[in-house]
Amino acid sequence: MAAVTRGSLGAFRRLLVSKYKLRIVLSLSDNVTVLFCPAVNQGPIVQFKLSDIGEGIMEVTVKEWYVKEGDKVSQFDSICEVQSDKASVTITSRYDGVIKKLYYDVDATAFVGKPLVDIETESGSEVIQEEDVVETPAMAQEEHTHQEIKGHKTQATPAVRRLAIENNIKLSEVVGTGKDGRILKEDILNFLAKQTGAILPPAPFQEIQTPPPAPAAAPAAAKPVSTKAAVKPPPATPKPVFTGKDVTEPLKGVQKAMVKTMTVALKIPHFGYCDEVDLSRLVALRSELKPLAESRGVRLSYMPFFIKAASLGLHHFPILNASVDEDCQNITYKASHNIGLAMDTSQGLLVPNVKNVQLLSVLEIALELNRLQVLGASGQLGTADLMGGTFTLSNIGSIGGTYAKPVILPPEVAIGALGKIQVLPRFDAAGQVVPAHIMKVSWSADHRIIDGATMCRFSNLWREYLENPASMVLDLK
Repeated sequence: MAAVTRGSLGAFRRLLVSKYKLRIVLSLSDNVTVLFCPAVNQGPIVQFKLSDIGEGIMEVTVKEWYVKEGDKVSQFDSICEVQSDKASVTITSRYDGVIKKLYYDVDATAFVGKPLVDIETESGSEVIQEEDVVETPAMAQEEHTHQEIKGHKTQATPAVRRLAIENNIKLSEVVGTGKDGRILKEDILNFLAKQTGAILPPAPFQEIQTPPPAPAAAPAAAKPVSTKAAVKPPPATPKPVFTGKDVTEPLKGVQKAMVKTMTVALKIPHFGYCDEVDLSRLVALRSELKPLAESRGVRLSYMPFFIKAASLGLHHFPILNASVDEDCQNITYKASHNIGLAMDTSQGLLVPNVKNVQLLSVLEIALELNRLQVLGASGQLGTADLMGGTFTLSNIGSIGGTYAKPVILPPEVAIGALGKIQVLPRFDAAGQVVPAHIMKVSWSADHRIIDGATMCRFSNLWREYLENPASMVLDLK
């Protein structure tokens, strides 16, 4: 017990609290009496830093916080979601404790190696001096932990394992749909739904789902529905909002990445080549295969055929599946055909790629495209999905374009832009005018190592595969 004057009370109190972690009780008398007792022992406060995400990324934009100051967190709990120049990344906690401080606001720029949050760890708990956990929707194989189960290793992230433990699910019983058979969060949820009979929320792309059976015929007394009534109205277009003021804001995320990428890309001397393709046979073939693909839960668009035809053409013209060094002194011919698809997402232009197309069938390519489209629509494309591309196709026709001048994505050396498919009059072999499904294609290539003749021959071969799609089955190279 100690007696102090009112004037020195504030300083004395701060000294006791800071040095001894004491709890102060004050009386209201003139001669203030201070009673103190030891406070509850608390653990150390750890600065949770943003770890190296890889690919040379040094800064990210904080898109969403999953915690606030005062929240209790456990290991593997989600802390926040950040947007890098290349992908969205979820940051998870390495510690058990309480959030004491958030270092950034939403939409602020966070830097690698700098603190994200302060976590007051639980007393007596071991502070793990390791890199912070970074979980992406598609992590590289070496980043996954492994678990020995019945003689083989099951691949899954710690967050997925935790979800399985919470629902009493054995990972050995779950079929992984990720790369190299790794188990994703969606696999756990699908397995749980099958076991419990739960109904999962619909996927963003309804076409991926197997179509429901046709409704039963209406009674004879019911009035037939008119054709106009059956047609769905077009989606409402939001009206533009005019504020009457100029708005200036910094470039972030994908937009900032485009500045860097396009600045480098336009140092490459481009040349363009355009052609048209008669897709009449492919249109008929897709119509036959589409119901079969839907019965397997796969949406079959034209894009898997375009990608497969490109891969077959790259076997004959490997220089289009290559890269050159910065000084353009060495050329590397890529063994894998990792063909990218320029995708218009809510975050901006992203280019995920289908890995090892040379080893995949058209249906397998379609399945992988479905996965990438779902992730792109939900803003969950991982770094592994976006990196490693060797050749790119841009489907501007899905929006309505016919011609384009695509820009090469370094370190690649070629890119193609596909226009919309139009029914146009053409002459057949007998000289008769017939309707044909025509698509324009625009190629761009790096003129430092690729000449016009090579690009033309590749385009001719690619066109032949698409105009005679059965040849894609027969040609093994």
